[in-house]
Parts: sequence; C-alpha cells; structure tokens
Amino acid sequence: MIHVFVGPTLPRSDLAVPGVRARPPARHGDLFDTSIRAGDTAAIIDEVYRQAPALRHKEILAAIGRGVRVIGAASIGALRAAELAPYGMLGIGSIYTAYVRGDIEGDDEVAVGQTPDGAWDALTWPLVNVRHVLALAEAAGVIDTERAITLLAALRAIYYPQRTWAAARAVCQREGETSFVDWLARQREQDRYFGDLKRTDALAAVRTALDGATTGSGSGPAPVWETAYFRRWSNTFARERVDGAVLSTEDRLVYQQVFDPQFREKWTAYLEHLSQHPADGGPRLALAERLARVSDGNLPADRVFHPPLDLRDERTTAVLLAIETVHDRQAVARYARCPRPVSVRAAGILGSSGARGSSARPAAAGVDLPGARVRCGGVLAGAGVRGACRGGSQAAGSRLPGGDHEYGGGRCRTLRAGGAARHGAGAHA
Repeated sequence: MIHVFVGPTLPRSDLAVPGVRARPPARHGDLFDTSIRAGDTAAIIDEVYRQAPALRHKEILAAIGRGVRVIGAASIGALRAAELAPYGMLGIGSIYTAYVRGDIEGDDEVAVGQTPDGAWDALTWPLVNVRHVLALAEAAGVIDTERAITLLAALRAIYYPQRTWAAARAVCQREGETSFVDWLARQREQDRYFGDLKRTDALAAVRTALDGATTGSGSGPAPVWETAYFRRWSNTFARERVDGAVLSTEDRLVYQQVFDPQFREKWTAYLEHLSQHPADGGPRLALAERLARVSDGNLPADRVFHPPLDLRDERTTAVLLAIETVHDRQAVARYARCPRPVSVRAAGILGSSGARGSSARPAAAGVDLPGARVRCGGVLAGAGVRGACRGGSQAAGSRLPGGDHEYGGGRCRTLRAGGAARHGAGAHA
C-alpha cells in the first residue's frame, strides 16, 4: 500500500489510483498508525505545523527502521528528505535537490496558508513557485535578471500566510512590473497549474512510489533512537481495535490503574516477567531475588524498579490488561467520545497502588482523562487516585476533583479550561 500525505500541493482527484491511499497532511503521530506496515510506502508531501504538532524526525526514522519506505518531495517532505537522506529517506524532485544543494534553506520556501474547512486548498503563493515562475519569465524575455532579483526580494518580504495572489499582484504593480503580471495572468488562463513546481514534484513522487523504484538519495537502514520522548509518543498513539472500536491502549491501561483494585498484583506480575526475561540479555532472576540484591527488603518492587512502558509490545499489554472486561472497554470508549477532553497528568508512577505524593517516579508519560484541567501530584493506582488528587475507586460514578465531570458514570459535563478557541486558516508546508 502507498500512503500519500498530501493537502494543498495536490488534489486528491490526482490520487485516484489502485493501491494509493490519500491521507491528510502529515502531523505528529500519523506514522504510528498500525495500518502503515513493513513493505508499504509513505510519501510525505504536505505537513501541518502551525495549528497542530508537526511530524517529528524520529517518527520518520522509526517508520524506516520497521521497514516502511519513506519518500519526501515537493513541500516539507522535500526538506525532511534532505535532512534524513543519510538515514534512508528518499528525496524526489527539483525542490528536494535545491534543499540538498543549499540553494534554498528555510521552510518558508514551501509553506502556504490553507482554507480552514478541511478542503486543503492553498490560499497563498509558495516562494519556491515564485522563484520558478520568475525563472520562466526571465527565459521568456519578459523580465531581466536584475529586475527578477528585485521582484523576488519584494515578494519574499510578504509573510507567507499573507502572500496571496492579490497581494503579490499589488507588490508587482508597486514595483512597476505590470508586464510580468499581465504575462503571468495569460499563462494561468491557458494552464491553471502554470509554474506550479510543487505539484510537478509531488506527481513525480507518486510515480516513483508506484514504480517501486529503490534508487535515489536514500541510504539505510535507519537507526532508531528509543528515547524517553519517542516512547511517550509511541505510547500516546498506540491503538487497537477491540469489540469493534479503535481504543487507545494508554487509556485502557489508565482505566485499569484507576478502577481495578487488583492492579498492583498485575503490575507485580509484569515486573516478574521483566525480571525473568531481561531485555538487555542479563541473567534471569526471580523478582524477589533481584529485589533482595538491590534493597534491604523494606520496599516493594514497584518502589525500586521503574521500567519504561512500551505499549507497542503485545506481551506487556497482555499482562497489564489480563483481566480487562468488556464493560471496562465500553467505559473507555464512552469517555473517549466525551467532548473537549483535557489532560490530567500524574506526577507519580503509573502502576503502584500504595505510593503517595509526587516522590514516585513516573513509568508512563501522561494520562489523558476527560474532564476539567486537573494536575495530580500523586499516584494513579488500583485503589484510586492518591496524593494531591483524591478520588474514589468505584467503576461508576467516581469523581475526579478540579472540574464538573462525572468520571465513570457515562456522563461528561466538561467546563472550559480557559480562553476562547481560535479558528482560522491553517498552515501547511
């Protein structure tokens, strides 16, 4: 399967080809999608970065590392390919080449404003297309080199989300380049895509993906840096289809930690499994023996060992969700449908039911539960929420303080957490 992340650069009608799946512009988390499998191709054309977190470099490297062929072209994909070519990303097209050669450098070269209605239509004129059109005009004798350089500087001075065609035409007229404006208008009447270098490169990338060619700038395989940040991202975007619904694995685990009074035993079983199957190839030891080697026996294992959770690992989720019920999953699905979820972040370890306060070290990176904004200084545990946040442990009707939200009863009444939402044109590159 070929997954093409595209927005303003290329209409989806151009991607109506068997084996090609058109996706919205790439953003943080998209490459964690389990439908993108080893052997697939991900062609990154457009990304969002202003109105949503941008796709991280290490997400691309991780996809390459698990066998996904990643191509970049035309827009921010071309810049990412220029940056990650030594690690296996394949760059295609003139814009990619310009980045590699250092002819252009900034992401403002390919950035555009786009309509906020989800149609992904570009509202502005990207600088790489401005450069290309000026080169065509110079070749046609419409403008000389000195005037082209002056006009490019004037057009570049327009902030990219304001560089509409109307604004560009006004600047050209101010600079006395009405002949260039008239010439370009005639060319666009004959060909609506005249001078659209981004479109040309995007189509070349799609053809390369369809051809299945492996030649190009990329060289691999890519190393994968399993940093704490990357594990946090991968856990956040871990999903699984169960009971006909796609649920967050992290949300399911948090539900068990909050509402299952036996979760401490499950966490101990998980630690026992890790102790007897160490990832670093060390000696296999019973948890009690390993604990005796590093402590005087006065502390429980969950206070001593804080292994990082990897919710992509099936064995981990099988142990920690061992006695999850259909009712539990239905509750998680119900909460996921609540409007305007707000983050609840625990400073304590996720998975030990006896600790209090914020001294325990977190073993997972964050907890997203619906409701008003609450910051927990304690521990989400099998016996409830302890520490700065106090809550009951019943599976229905429990209440997390800090806002008007009934957690567990199936009803969500969320207070706004401050400030008015801002909606408007987004940014893509």
